[in-house]
Amino acid sequence: MIQGRVRVIDLETGGNGADDVCEIGWQDVVQENDGFWRVTEERGARLVNPGRPMSPDTIAVHHILDAHVADAPFWKAIAPGVLRPEGRIDALAAHRASFEQRYCTPRLSGGLPWICTWKCALRLWPDLPRFSNQMLRYLRMPEGLVHEIGLPAHRAMPDAYVTAHHLRDMLNAVSLEQLLAWSALPGLLPRVPAGPERGRNWDRLDDEVLDEFTRSRDIDIRFTATTERARRGREKQEPESEPAQKTLL
Repeated sequence: MIQGRVRVIDLETGGNGADDVCEIGWQDVVQENDGFWRVTEERGARLVNPGRPMSPDTIAVHHILDAHVADAPFWKAIAPGVLRPEGRIDALAAHRASFEQRYCTPRLSGGLPWICTWKCALRLWPDLPRFSNQMLRYLRMPEGLVHEIGLPAHRAMPDAYVTAHHLRDMLNAVSLEQLLAWSALPGLLPRVPAGPERGRNWDRLDDEVLDEFTRSRDIDIRFTATTERARRGREKQEPESEPAQKTLL
């Protein structure tokens, strides 16, 4: 009996409009009676007619041609059946889920919560040098990932399949609720991503430089710098511990 189920979603788009999805892929991860989460055989992909010609820039990424999607259904006809499958489903997931959420609106998804595996990877594996879906694949080499099923990259089902293996390992390390909580916040970056301080840990920055980052226009940088500033404030507020035995006067 399934104790939990998360559906990983990946989209490819045409680059020319608000509903320009040209492919949706999915892969389920389920929790079984023994409490462990596993990647299942429930996966697939559907081509989608974006309703207008696709841009050469996006075709060069996924290699889906206008002719491939000319007779495919439109997005709003396909999305509900994939995002709200029969049976139990506890959440949807994607790598950098904010992209998928632009298209998978609450009306189409039934308001299901989302896990962002990118944000969760930052929390669980902060020592890794990079956090893209494919870099995590080769940095981590997840157990059981069949190389050929995860190809070609930048197609919806193979990318969802790769993401699902990261998600499975995350769910076997922390709770579903914890992943959802992390996903609801901006990304907590382990290191400064750009500029003169690039690559430095946040706790190595002096207060003046850190304060500049708290005013960044990038929400993830701003959130991370503010979190580090709060941590330093808490440390300063903690009273010094008393010696084990007071000196007698």
